[in-house]
Amino acid sequence: MSFGRFTLPLVLFAYLFFTLIDTPFVQANTKQQYEPQVSARSALLMDVSSGQILYGKNHREPRPMASTTKIMTAVVALGAADAKSTVTVSSRAAAVGESSMYLEPGEKLTLEQLLYGAMLRSGNDACVAIAEHVAGTEEAFVLLMNEKAVLLGTETTRFRNTNGLPAPGHYSTARDLALLARYALHNPDFCRIVKTRTQVIEGPGGLYHYLQNTNKLLWRYPGADGVKTGTTVAAGKCLVASATQGDRRLVAVILNGNDRFEDAARLLDYGFEHFKTVQAVYAGAIYDRVNVAGGIAGTVPVKALDDITVNLRVDGTDRLEKRVQLLRSISAPVYEGQPVGKMHVLVNGEIVGVTDIVAGCTIEKSSLWQRLLR
Repeated sequence: MSFGRFTLPLVLFAYLFFTLIDTPFVQANTKQQYEPQVSARSALLMDVSSGQILYGKNHREPRPMASTTKIMTAVVALGAADAKSTVTVSSRAAAVGESSMYLEPGEKLTLEQLLYGAMLRSGNDACVAIAEHVAGTEEAFVLLMNEKAVLLGTETTRFRNTNGLPAPGHYSTARDLALLARYALHNPDFCRIVKTRTQVIEGPGGLYHYLQNTNKLLWRYPGADGVKTGTTVAAGKCLVASATQGDRRLVAVILNGNDRFEDAARLLDYGFEHFKTVQAVYAGAIYDRVNVAGGIAGTVPVKALDDITVNLRVDGTDRLEKRVQLLRSISAPVYEGQPVGKMHVLVNGEIVGVTDIVAGCTIEKSSLWQRLLR
């Protein structure tokens, strides 16, 4: 088994490895936990910083997701091309129907302007123009979308086009869309676009594209700052919505909701009002000691590599646990920062954070003379 450049024989590792489970230091009580009422078929609330799921309803159920698809279109485009590059709109792109930016064949716009058209006006034509500019064809661009979905750890997502128009085998889940939005919201260019309420773009011959964001929460909800609506007969009314209050950012996903904006606002209220952030693990904090064989010292202090922050209900009904897995013993030399185990942080039995446990200092190998003197 290898810990980077530090190697232990597999048999020895299996013999020495054991599990240490800390006693939970936040105990659950017997109070009834409040949960919001949401009309949508599928819904999810996620903390953007940690990725912790605060609420879920059928959130792993595959469903058509309509124009929330365009979140991935923007993610792939921003990662693959210069936002200031010039795009020439093809006849094929201009002919795409349904929700449209009303592009003209031969019209020249920047990629960034087309992204505004896709994310604010929900222009299907803009999505095809973006795809052709980045990958040559929409079909080639869709391959990039599916590759990115796998890299992001989505479980049940498949794209067949760039805009979310109905297509067999085009689906996602509330959980996967939250993962995608969480990733996208770490891109400043994406954030700037999706929080924009209105935009005016000059077109050919003195014509203008007037764009108004379809996400009504940008006007209605305190701190709302993204991200995308979507509507088709098959998908129903969908919404991926984000909001920031203080140092906390949440993302709510609504799929097939009778009142998507009310549902999303109710979820965001729930997250901001009923949860608080707690630092469960401090990077550098010493958690234990591990025996060292053949070293100048008999043990080495071990510490957490990363901070882990979690969300807990303010009413104290959540159960927080830290589970530490450590090597029983390790052979010298031991180097500071050398992995010696893992720490998992759980809330109500669900893993919400993981960090390496590493050696807190270097322990040199003892000499033969030092061993004889012991």
